[in-house]
Amino acid sequence: MAPYEKDMDAPLTDASVVAPQAASRRYSVVYPAVATMLFWHLSGIYGLYLGVFYAKWATIFFNVILYMCAMLGITAGAHRLWAHRSYKATLPLQVLLMLFQSLAYQHSALRFARDHRAHHKFSDTDADPYNPARGFFFAHIGWLLVRKHPQAITKGKGIHVDDLYRNPVLVFQNKYSFCLTSLLALVLPALVPTYSWQEALATAHHVSALRVLAVWHAFFTTNSAAHERGYRPYDKRIMPTQNLPVTLITLGEGFHNFHHVFPFDYRAAELGNNCLNLTTKFIDLFAWIGWAYDLKRASPDVISRRSNRTGDGTDLWGRVEEDLVGSR
Repeated sequence: MAPYEKDMDAPLTDASVVAPQAASRRYSVVYPAVATMLFWHLSGIYGLYLGVFYAKWATIFFNVILYMCAMLGITAGAHRLWAHRSYKATLPLQVLLMLFQSLAYQHSALRFARDHRAHHKFSDTDADPYNPARGFFFAHIGWLLVRKHPQAITKGKGIHVDDLYRNPVLVFQNKYSFCLTSLLALVLPALVPTYSWQEALATAHHVSALRVLAVWHAFFTTNSAAHERGYRPYDKRIMPTQNLPVTLITLGEGFHNFHHVFPFDYRAAELGNNCLNLTTKFIDLFAWIGWAYDLKRASPDVISRRSNRTGDGTDLWGRVEEDLVGSR
């Protein structure tokens, strides 16, 4: 089904813009989480050493493919499909994206979507689970090492998640997330190289750990770097920015100023078919075969009006008149 245009003004109005908020607080460190993160980083560093000096090229290539699949599970699945409902997917595509997201070893897509909806509703405030106003480290990984801010807990309970708990694919993954993620992200990626091209098991395992760590840090940049470095062509009053490096490593998620202004747009960018936005190309491919449908996007007129009204005046990544006209 061809995508349709959702011709509406951006949901972020002047009245809803909230100044970044990071009230003084005493952090309650979760020491098991700190120990777990330390273990993963040491494993990943050792995996980098093995990958450079000992791993076979087939193992490296295999993990690059898994990296891209895991990233698509987050970007096309947990983020654009389930958190924002920016398009709809048939059961086979939902199952595929759920399996891809399990490769990322980031708990369940349901949990991701719940937290991400709170992030958008209360962006850059203490009710935001990964509040960028607390600094780069907190937004990137620090939020995983401490207990949630009381406001994030209280206000998070009001986030609409009924649709997530009615989805049998998400409920199944959430129920068996530890087994699914461990099997798909670590066990099988270690066994396949070992039995298929006689890679050393220790090498295969630690390179897998490196790949998991790379996926984590790559996507974490959407909460940290993409709220700190870059331009704001659509709304200069908010923290999210357009960040090219983030776009490259996340397969298209770095058009972040656009995304926070138009979160319903399945492209998460003004030009969904550009070479940097591989997630959009993935969704378009499955729309072509009929597995993705009801693709929502902001109309060029709405994009242009919003940019002229609240943007910082920059003209980035093809936001020129001929491209806006050509995308109609």
